[in-house]
Amino acid sequence: MSSFDYKKALKDIPHKPGVYQYFDVDDKLIYIGKAKDLRNRVSSYFVQDKQLNGKTRVLVSKIRRIQFTIVDTEIDAWLLENSLIKKHQPRYNIMLKDDKTYPWIVIKKEPFPRVFSTRRMIKDGSTYLGPYASVGMMHTILDLIKETYTLRTCNLALTPENINAGKFKVCLEYQIGNCKGPCQNYQSKADYENNIAEIKDILNGKIGNVIKEVKQVVKTAAEELNFELAHDYQKKLSVLEKYQSKSTVVSSAITNIDVVSIASDERYAFVNYLKVMNGAIIQTQTIEIKKRLDESDEELLSIAIAEFRSRFKSTSREIVVPFEIPLDDTNLKLTVPKLGEKKALLELSQKNVLFFKKEKLNQYEKLNPELKTDRLLTQMKNDLRLTQLPHHIECFDNSNFQGKYPVSAIVVFKDAKPSKKDYRHFNVKTVEGPNDFATMQEAVYRRYKRMLDENQSLPQLIIIDGGKGQLSSAVSSLKKLGIDKKVTIIGIAKRLEELFYPGDSLPMYLDKKSETLKIIQHLRDEAHRFGITFHRKKRDQGTLKTELEEIEGIGKATADKLLTHFKSVKKIKEANAEELAKLLNKKQVITLLNYFNNIEEV
Repeated sequence: MSSFDYKKALKDIPHKPGVYQYFDVDDKLIYIGKAKDLRNRVSSYFVQDKQLNGKTRVLVSKIRRIQFTIVDTEIDAWLLENSLIKKHQPRYNIMLKDDKTYPWIVIKKEPFPRVFSTRRMIKDGSTYLGPYASVGMMHTILDLIKETYTLRTCNLALTPENINAGKFKVCLEYQIGNCKGPCQNYQSKADYENNIAEIKDILNGKIGNVIKEVKQVVKTAAEELNFELAHDYQKKLSVLEKYQSKSTVVSSAITNIDVVSIASDERYAFVNYLKVMNGAIIQTQTIEIKKRLDESDEELLSIAIAEFRSRFKSTSREIVVPFEIPLDDTNLKLTVPKLGEKKALLELSQKNVLFFKKEKLNQYEKLNPELKTDRLLTQMKNDLRLTQLPHHIECFDNSNFQGKYPVSAIVVFKDAKPSKKDYRHFNVKTVEGPNDFATMQEAVYRRYKRMLDENQSLPQLIIIDGGKGQLSSAVSSLKKLGIDKKVTIIGIAKRLEELFYPGDSLPMYLDKKSETLKIIQHLRDEAHRFGITFHRKKRDQGTLKTELEEIEGIGKATADKLLTHFKSVKKIKEANAEELAKLLNKKQVITLLNYFNNIEEV
C-alpha cells in the first residue's frame, strides 16, 4: 500500500460528482478517473481489506498527491475524464482513441440538411452537437426528431439545378409519410429550413415547445383511446424532461479559450483556471495567493492569468473572465459572458474556486481558531456597517404570559461565541400589564446604567429581538444614559429576518446563508431560550405557590419559604417530617403531610 497520507487528503474531497487525478513522487500525472461521489470513489482505493488487482495495487503505491475537479452531473464527469485522458494519456489509464469516443449528432452542411449520429467530427462546416455520454438518450432524441419532423434520409445531392432538372424521384420514405419529397420540389427549402431551426433548438436544450407538443400528442392519443401511442410518447416526454442535451463541460462550438475565476477575502485569494481546446477541457487547476498589500481582485486575476498561461503554455487568444480587468494586451480578447456555453464554463470554474476556498479556509481555521474569529468579526463589521469589530455583542428578549410574570433576558457573545457566565435575567419592576415596549425600555436602561455605574466596558453591538417598536424603546433608554452614539444597536424582526437601524424606516436584508445572519439568529434564539426558561420557571413557581397557599394553614410567607428552600413542589412532597420541621411548626408539618398523603409521626 502507499505511504501517502490518504486520510488527510480525503478530508478535502467532497461528496460530489467530478474527476480525480493521481500524481506520483515526481508530481507526474499517472491516473485520471471519474466518480459520481468523489470521496467515496477515491477512498475505495485505500480500503485495506479490499481485493485489488496487481495493476491497481502498484498504482496506489505510487500515489503522492490527489487533485480533483467538481462538476454538475455524472455525465459531465464522464466527458471531462474523456478529454483529460486524451490530452495527458496517463500511464495507468486505458488509452482512448479519438474516433472511438462518445458520439455526436451532426446537422450536415448541405442543401436540405440530414440529421444523424456520428463518432467522427469532420471540419466541413457542419454543426456538431454533443458529445452524448448516454447513447440511449441520443437515440431517443433522434427517434423523436424522426417522428416529429419529416426529414430526408437519402444522400442525394439536392442542389437546385439537380432538382429542377428532374433527376430524382420520390422513394418509399415519401410514400409512407417519413419525407415530404424535397427531391421533387414537393417541400420548399424555407419549410425544410424551419424544421432544421426547431431541431437545433431541441439539440441546444431549448425543448420547451417540443415538450408542449409531445404533451398535446399524449392528451390527444388518450382522448382517442390510442393508449399505445400515448404510452410511447409519455416515455419520450419523461426522458425529455430529465435530459440535458449537452454538457457544460464540452462544446464543439468553443475551440481554444482560457477560463479563469477568483474568490478572495482579506488575506487570501484563490484562482481557478480551465484550459479549453477543440471544445474540451484539457487542463484545470486552482492556486492560492497570499495577499501582501490590499490588492484588488482585478490585480490578482491579472497576475494569475500570466502565471497560468506561462505554466500551461497557453496560446489562446480569448480569456473568459468574471469581470473586466485592466490587461493591456492587444492580442488577447477578454470576454465577460452573460449567457450561453462560455457562461456555463465560467460557472463551472467559479464553483471549483469557491469550493477550494472554503476547504482551504476550513483547514487554516482548524489549525488556528483565531483566524476564524477574526474572519467572522470582520464579516460582521462589513455586513452591518459597524465602525469597529463586534468583539462584545449583547441581545435582549422579553417574555410574559398574558401580562403576567414578565421577564427580560440578555445573552452575551464574546468573539462570536456565547459567554454564558455573562447571561442575565431581569424581573420587570416598573411595568404593569402586557407592555413589551416599556419592558424592553426598562431592561435596557437597567443593564447599561449598572455597567456605567460599575465602569464596565460597553458592547460594540446591541441586538433587540423585535421590530421598530422595541428598537425605539431601547434607543430611548440609551439616549437617557447618553450612550446612544457610543454603541451600535439594531433590531431583528422574526418573520422575514429583517434588520432595522434607528432612524431608518427601510429594513436591511442579509443573504440567508450569510454567516453574519447565522450569528445574529444564534444570539436571538439563545436570548429567547434563556428568557423563556426563566419565564416558565417563574410562572411555574407562581402556580405552585398558589397551590401551596390553598392548603389550610399554609400562607404566602410559608409558601415562599418552602419554595425557596426546596425549589419545587416535587421535592416538598418527597421531604420527610424532620426536613419539614426545620421550616414549619408541628401543626403545619402534619397539615402538609396529610395533604400530600404522606403522613409521618413527628
